[in-house]
Amino acid sequence: MAAKQQNNAMLEETAEPSEPSVSSKKTTPKPATPMMAQYIEIKAANPDSLLFYRMGDFYEMFFEDAIAAAQALDIQLTTRGKHLDKEIPMCGVPVRAANDYLQRLIKKGFRVAVCDQLENPLEAKKRGSKAVVRRDVTRLVTAGTLTEDNLLNARENNYLAALARIKADKQNEFALAWLDISTGEFQTTIIPLSEVMSEITRLEPGELILPDTLLSDIEELGTLSELSTTLTPQPSARFDSASGERALKGFFKIAALESFGEFTRVEKAACGALITYVELTQKGERPAIKPPLRRQANEFMTIDAATRSNLELIRTLKGDRHGSLLSVIDRTITGSGARKLNARLADPSVLPETINARLESVDFFLNNLACRAQLRAKLKQCPDLNRAQARLTVGRGSPRDLGALKQGLLLARSLADIFSKNDTGDIPGMIATALKDVAKSKIDLADALDDMLAQDLPAQISDGGFVRAGYRPELDENRRLRDESRKVIANLQAAYSDKTGVKSLKVRHNNVLGYFVEVTAQHGDRLMASPFTQEFIHRQTLANAVRFTTTELAELESNILAAANRALAIEVGVFEHFCEVIKAEAPTITAIAEGLAELDVYAALAELAETEKYTRPRIDRSLAFSIKDGRHPVVERALKASGGQAFMPNDCDLGVEGNGTAERLWLLTGPNMAGKSTFLRQNALIAILAQMGSFVPAASAHIGVVDKVFSRVGAADDLARGRSTFMVEMVETATILNQASDHSLVILDEIGRGTATFDGLSIAWACVEHIHEVNKCRTLFATHFHELTGLAGQLSGLSNATMRVKEHDGEVIFLHEVAPGAADRSYGIQVAKLAGLPTVVLDRAQDVLSELENQDRQNPAAKLADDLPLFSAARPKSHHPAEQGESAAEKLLQAILPDELTPREALDTLYKLKATLKTD
Repeated sequence: MAAKQQNNAMLEETAEPSEPSVSSKKTTPKPATPMMAQYIEIKAANPDSLLFYRMGDFYEMFFEDAIAAAQALDIQLTTRGKHLDKEIPMCGVPVRAANDYLQRLIKKGFRVAVCDQLENPLEAKKRGSKAVVRRDVTRLVTAGTLTEDNLLNARENNYLAALARIKADKQNEFALAWLDISTGEFQTTIIPLSEVMSEITRLEPGELILPDTLLSDIEELGTLSELSTTLTPQPSARFDSASGERALKGFFKIAALESFGEFTRVEKAACGALITYVELTQKGERPAIKPPLRRQANEFMTIDAATRSNLELIRTLKGDRHGSLLSVIDRTITGSGARKLNARLADPSVLPETINARLESVDFFLNNLACRAQLRAKLKQCPDLNRAQARLTVGRGSPRDLGALKQGLLLARSLADIFSKNDTGDIPGMIATALKDVAKSKIDLADALDDMLAQDLPAQISDGGFVRAGYRPELDENRRLRDESRKVIANLQAAYSDKTGVKSLKVRHNNVLGYFVEVTAQHGDRLMASPFTQEFIHRQTLANAVRFTTTELAELESNILAAANRALAIEVGVFEHFCEVIKAEAPTITAIAEGLAELDVYAALAELAETEKYTRPRIDRSLAFSIKDGRHPVVERALKASGGQAFMPNDCDLGVEGNGTAERLWLLTGPNMAGKSTFLRQNALIAILAQMGSFVPAASAHIGVVDKVFSRVGAADDLARGRSTFMVEMVETATILNQASDHSLVILDEIGRGTATFDGLSIAWACVEHIHEVNKCRTLFATHFHELTGLAGQLSGLSNATMRVKEHDGEVIFLHEVAPGAADRSYGIQVAKLAGLPTVVLDRAQDVLSELENQDRQNPAAKLADDLPLFSAARPKSHHPAEQGESAAEKLLQAILPDELTPREALDTLYKLKATLKTD
């Protein structure tokens, strides 16, 4: 740190003490140095961000920023000079390692304003000895605006989203817009308030911007604070629809927004706020963003936030990717392919035409093994075109990004040959479309990059050497001058060594002294004595070395620097030229990347189908749901990995085919640990896999498109919002009963178990009836309320199913097999034994159970089913005496005058009342 401070001090002005006040009047104290004044001014313009202030080879932070950053990054906190008579806290990070530190800060919720030097210190000195190097913020780094490889996960999108609200006709209209700067994707949708959380959970945006009044105005959005998404409130004025339309027109340089489609006022507000925020954070750079596309909600399966969490589609309940459905099915090779697979799993289609076209593409690669293998081998060499392009268009690219584009474009050209050289037969429409996009790689840019780029590419533009020799004659000439001067330096070192007799003499270079002669300390006096004093000029004495310069060396250095600077300037010019070309070709490059991603997804799903023995589902618009030998993909993979037993497949038939009838509601009973939850989840996962366009883990599957999937599985509380486990269960159940349609798929597990037995039984009973009579959806309803099995005789669409078990020598063996019928026991004590409860507790529990079973506790199901009409046909019970009529007991109570009764009369009246109650 000390050496770094010395370096910076030599590059810029040194700290000066502040002058004492000469007036008794209260004045605003001035900062210690002009540099610190500049820092404070720039910081004042970015109060909500950590300021990365460029000083030479480091980004420095001061004051409160230094304290916060030092703690967050676990780096040393030091001081630099004084301000207002107080030491200034300071910490810093090397420029070359800045991205690593940025990543850690962004993950901890910080925003960072990157303040770069807009000139070098030598240029500043020309304006005066105390002139400050010009600096300004060149970029605001936020969680939703990242483009660097090491700040992003290559296999995930990093969305920046905006939630807008407009009041119309005394009602609130909401829209959500989202874009990924690193890929250019830009979409919007109108959304009801009830689905805000579901959509945000689906997208998992890195950052969500919203009006600063929205969080405080709408209590229902309180759950947003529990997301891992960074929330960034913005002034409400930025969410004005008229301003939004102007921002969109200005960014895309169009006269009428209608050319992109019809958008509502609230959608314009959301999209415009996003574009305004992008321009604010990118400081004038224009990312390659596609025009906004309206997402039609009725084209995609609805999966609410609770269901996504329960089913662990993208992440497990712990928030990990490993162990999720995505981690099991992902066989993609490219980053763009992985992101597309992720998006399709999170947002399955409900259009049979789209689904079957995707399945046809997967089937094509499944049946063309050689073509698939060659394609995947090529894709392994393919870089991420989208993100390389994004960095180049916003001024954060490198020569290696140019190399990535060249490699990707040239590789894309060769893909068409794979299909022509293999006898693949007819190519499905979606693959043909992808190949047309890939064929656009024949653009001149690919050849131009190939002609220009050298073989080995540096990580930074400033390193130079990325332009091929022979591409620019003037560049070659300056390189020759630079390199020949370096040879002269080497010869000069040998001459100085012979002249002085110091064999260890070296000519070295650093950024502070430039070129210098260095000898060990023991030879320093020799060069400072006659006859060498006239030629060797002393520059610096260190503990182990002494440094000198010479007139000849200074002249050579000037020549080298001039040639090197001219060479670098030419290379930078070439780089900037290609960046402009890439901006112009952005739509074409995006289309090529999109085509490669499509091919990767279809080939990967074919690979999955072959290795895991998945089959093509039959998808149509019916209400069918017939799964034969279905398997849970995640559990099956875990069993294989552990070398355990094979997964037990099971059938599930809930659907209605044609005009026939079917038992669309299964009531599933059986003990814990028998596999009820696994069976429930696997059928929901099979439906989602099928509708995203994947083959499924089953012997066969016929599925009528599911418009919504609902899952109420497991127990969890929401203490932050004052909700108990049972309350959460009821809220989720209410969502299902209020929203499920006859085309929905519902899985429910243990409804009503979180409260008293008869309360829970009553709620579960009523829920079963409501689903059967009102929702009429395909449902798996798992329960330990065996009393509900009696409903099978009353509800035509309900069927009993159970998890089979086997008892042997007092032990319970779980067969994990679903069979028709109802369980008569839950085997809770046996499961408790497996869990390790003390024997004395298990023995006592068995005694209590035996006593309870010996009591006359008849199953009330048959009686209730006979006595109670279905709730939909039942009249509400009145609690008003005038409507119900007074009972004999009530009449007796009305006649009693307590103050007039003797103790004996009161006792007699009590006996009469008791007898009357029995009669009633």
